[in-house]
Amino acid sequence: MAKEIVIIPLAAKKAGKRSIPTAWIEETIHKPEQKVAGYGGRTVYQRRYQMAGRSQQLLRVVCEESGGKYVVVTAYLTSDIGRYWRAHENRIRTKTRYFEH
Repeated sequence: MAKEIVIIPLAAKKAGKRSIPTAWIEETIHKPEQKVAGYGGRTVYQRRYQMAGRSQQLLRVVCEESGGKYVVVTAYLTSDIGRYWRAHENRIRTKTRYFEH
């Protein structure tokens, strides 16, 4: 059974302002292209998305695992993929997903 995903209120508010669908956050956690270590023992799940009329974007979801749950601290999109992508990290999938947004 998949772990429950809890998005803290501030992260949910920011994701809404950033036009990041909750389904993308969930998909990025459950099917990341990469997982990288974050600060303070957090894990950053990464997945690339192509949005209509925009360059490819990297969704970064910062999580803590607590009590058998993923607790989403923040999520954001960036076009600066090269800054965050790790060539030798735990790459899970390399196929880019395309969505109209």
